[in-house]
Amino acid sequence: MSARSEVELAGQVVELVRRLGGPAAQAEAVVTRADLALTRFANSGIHQNVSESTVGVRLRVHVDGRTAAGGGSVVTADGLSALVERTLAAARLCPPDAGWPGLAPPMPTPDAPPIDEATAHAEPDQRADRVGAFVAAAGGLSTAGYCRTAHRSSAFANSAGHSAYGRSVEAAMDGIARRDGADGVARRSADRLSDLDGAELGAQAAAKAQAAADPVELPPGHYEVVFEPAAVADLLQNLSFFGFNGKRYAERQSFAEPGAAQFDTAVTLVDDPLGGSGLPFDAEGTGRGPLTLVEAGTTRAVAHDRRTAAEAGAESTGHAVAGAGTWGPMPRNLRLTGAVAGPASAVGRSTSGAAAGAVVDADTAALVAGVRRGLLVTDLWYTRVLDPKSLVVTGLTRNGVWLIEDGTVVRAVRDLRFTESYPRALGPGAVLGLGARAVRQPDRVDGAWWAAPSLRLASWHFTGGASG
Repeated sequence: MSARSEVELAGQVVELVRRLGGPAAQAEAVVTRADLALTRFANSGIHQNVSESTVGVRLRVHVDGRTAAGGGSVVTADGLSALVERTLAAARLCPPDAGWPGLAPPMPTPDAPPIDEATAHAEPDQRADRVGAFVAAAGGLSTAGYCRTAHRSSAFANSAGHSAYGRSVEAAMDGIARRDGADGVARRSADRLSDLDGAELGAQAAAKAQAAADPVELPPGHYEVVFEPAAVADLLQNLSFFGFNGKRYAERQSFAEPGAAQFDTAVTLVDDPLGGSGLPFDAEGTGRGPLTLVEAGTTRAVAHDRRTAAEAGAESTGHAVAGAGTWGPMPRNLRLTGAVAGPASAVGRSTSGAAAGAVVDADTAALVAGVRRGLLVTDLWYTRVLDPKSLVVTGLTRNGVWLIEDGTVVRAVRDLRFTESYPRALGPGAVLGLGARAVRQPDRVDGAWWAAPSLRLASWHFTGGASG
């Protein structure tokens, strides 16, 4: 399918709504072609290579004061007619929609950075080369993971006369190395497949697995922590979905207070979808651009789509997503920035062979060097929100935890459960250092990523062992 075909299909769907729903019916349509490819490996060998090319149509209609949405993948004339008919029928059964904000008017679409064509059309052997490099760099440890590439092209049209077109690409790699039941992980997301170094990631995963052997139990309590980028990505994701979400803000279910100094002055959070090769418009056709959510510790904004913006007397920030009526608008390309952590002379320092290699990059080493007693945490997982308003989250550590004493990693620690308010942990005076380099972490949600540096926090509440 060509770009012209996608644009024509979007316009065709809108015209069908006009014809079948009457001239007063309002409609917006997005047609997306997605070319996705995934190379999986386990037991240090590739066991699956899959690729798919799909076309999806998403339609939203507003007719007689009622709103409904539908979707489909059959783009024949009959398939599109059926989609329009069932969406119109659904709208007539829906309750009145008093909050309908109207369609986006014609507007220019921001210029997006050019995509990397080599990534868009990557071949299986290119992904396999990176997998092979990862496995080789692991030095005989058992490895597993994936390397993926994605290319999406989308066309938007609505009955107000607005249209837009854009393309996006992504490459990502996520792998583990295992030794005696201890896992080390390394993951990265990028706009170019050529920016993923399988050997570098494999060496990092293996070093952490080697260092995670023979862990000891630690009692629960509040510990100073150094989080690596994989763990920081979980903080950013939960802050985004539950805190800087315009729907939750309107419902008073968000901690966000624009204008208030809610975070440490070291924290600046910017949602920047075009900082990578993302689509230049959202699900409603609104142009996307950088949005500063937190500036030097002060909350500046929350994300809006057209509906939440109308309720707040504001403008859409370009954060509409499919299903926003349920989930709300979410910033999904969040970047945490801060000052340089300090001298980076502690890479690989350890006083025990069991922990050698736990610190695999200079930024993390600089943060570890300043800790008198605390923990180095690689990853957080299975995180669940207990209280949305204060954003208290419970979860587990994963893929490596180590005790730090006097600036040196001394031994591996068994995984721990935590219960912590993310805004509190990042609050004024709580951030003791950030790495200079934000490492982009992949997400399972289409087009989402989190650019995270290593992070040193004054306190994190661990409530017990991982099985507790």
